[in-house]
Amino acid sequence: MSGNNMFRNIAIIAHVDHGKTTLVDALLKQSGIFRENQHVAERVMDSNDLEKERGITILAKNTSVRYGDIKINIVDTPGHSDFGGEVERVLKMVDGVLLLVDAFDGAMPQTRFVLRKAMQLNLKPIVVINKIDREGARISEVVDEVLDLFIDLGAGDEHLDFPLFYTSAKEGTATTDPAVPGQNMQPLFEGIIKYIPAPAGDDDGPLQLLINNTEYDNFVGRMGIGCVKRGKIATGQQVNIFDHDGNMRQGRIGTLYAYEGLERVTVSEAVCGEIVAFSGLEDIKIGETVADKDQPEQLEPITVDEPTLKMSFMVNDSPFAGKEGKYLTSRHLRARLFKEMEKNVSLRVEETGSTDVFEVCGRGELHLSILIETMRREGFELQVSKPEVIFRWEAGQKMEPMELLMVDIPEEKMGPVMEIAGARKGEMLNMTSLGPDQLRLEFKIPARGLIGFRSQLLTETRGHGVMSHIFMGYEPYKGDIRGRYQGVLIAFESGEANTYGLHNVQDRGILFITPGTKVYEGMVVGEHSREQDLEVNVCKKKHLTNMRSSTAETALRLEESLNFSLEEALEYIGTDELLEVTPQSLRMRKRILSKHDRKRNQANFQSA
Repeated sequence: MSGNNMFRNIAIIAHVDHGKTTLVDALLKQSGIFRENQHVAERVMDSNDLEKERGITILAKNTSVRYGDIKINIVDTPGHSDFGGEVERVLKMVDGVLLLVDAFDGAMPQTRFVLRKAMQLNLKPIVVINKIDREGARISEVVDEVLDLFIDLGAGDEHLDFPLFYTSAKEGTATTDPAVPGQNMQPLFEGIIKYIPAPAGDDDGPLQLLINNTEYDNFVGRMGIGCVKRGKIATGQQVNIFDHDGNMRQGRIGTLYAYEGLERVTVSEAVCGEIVAFSGLEDIKIGETVADKDQPEQLEPITVDEPTLKMSFMVNDSPFAGKEGKYLTSRHLRARLFKEMEKNVSLRVEETGSTDVFEVCGRGELHLSILIETMRREGFELQVSKPEVIFRWEAGQKMEPMELLMVDIPEEKMGPVMEIAGARKGEMLNMTSLGPDQLRLEFKIPARGLIGFRSQLLTETRGHGVMSHIFMGYEPYKGDIRGRYQGVLIAFESGEANTYGLHNVQDRGILFITPGTKVYEGMVVGEHSREQDLEVNVCKKKHLTNMRSSTAETALRLEESLNFSLEEALEYIGTDELLEVTPQSLRMRKRILSKHDRKRNQANFQSA
């Protein structure tokens, strides 16, 4: 077999948790990539710690399987709209997509987002209904939902005539008829070979390769990753590189790698259609074209949806700064953020009037919180502000980003959830029954209405509400949305919180800290039961008297304190507050720590 027909390049697209990574595991195992006795971790493609913990894919990854003489390059893509930048880059490398849909959940917002991108690029889709053995599976209804989704997105006949497979990725089986149980993944392998076109392009033409991703390797330095669109690429080859603006520079390919299973293997040459990684071009960036030295021609650069949320990242200046982290200075923070921007194409970092503050814009709360969590694990200390949406002005009118929101809830919670969405300027579009006592509600809602929505939904539905959302576009400003209803309890002085001090305070609201927590003046230690903020002394000790009983201290009972995750804390803080993030701690605090300075600032603000 020669030329491009040796390859099939596919991306797997789906909503979060519909089984993409498990399906890739099954394909890898059945293609003989692993030895019989080799131990293989579950969800082998989710290699990053955060991905394993959250059970989601954040970074697109490449792997390959062989079926007969044909090499199938598979790219596993993120399923969350916050990582849409990853998805868009990946789709430029492939010729077809496996659209994976959960047999119970059906088509979800993220399925819609990625499928629209795939159709815009005219990629051939194969629909895979996964988890057909799941309790409550709605196989025929879900197939109808997928068909409706294609029609909604304006699919032509060539897209509507999609091949359909039914799988249990967990069991490693695939079939073309849900009434006939599958034995293995062979039907899906054959479907990929039959329906996904071989890469187009001329083996003998001048080289063209679009950089879809970059990686850093400790041994060979910066590496470019992409699909050879035309010609051949070889170790040591002299090339021209086009940047986004069409400017050209020269370079030389260092070591060249192809993907075999989960490994990167060194090769001397790769032909048109192969997905490769290479070293040697230290300044290579995503979206650039690597072209022939003598006949250079540029490919269309990658464009990504604009960010919709912004936050300030700043140097930690709290009284506890420097106690836990390794990287503390604005120099460290600046270098790390600008390095992140090179590979995280949806991210924008802008310097501000202060050398200690950077404005970071991203695709959503999850996108930005993953960056913050990654940095704290690397040893950074920083402070961040509440996320704010990015408004636009069009023809003198204020425009704001809108999201399509889907919530799956118990039926009896429909009223309260509609009330929550309504208070956040949500407009109901649709309601579907998902079976006994389960509803799916669809809303169009401003992006700023989603900040803090998740925690409110979980509280109202006692953890049974599931939400997902996707960017819809900009619309005229919908009016003010009320922020947090409650004030906060603020530490009155620095010290260590004790049982007596906390017991005296707990009647005033809900505590966020426990005895032994070190606090500083201006730190948020709880939520007040009223609208205004209140200074409290959680370090107060009981005065000693001769009548002191040895059991008096133990008799004080404290209510359970509220513990915030990073995302919950970002949603919770007000505009006059910051979140201090260190490798071991998350502390909410007032921007102005001193009570005296806060009062003076408020007085100045009111008189202005």
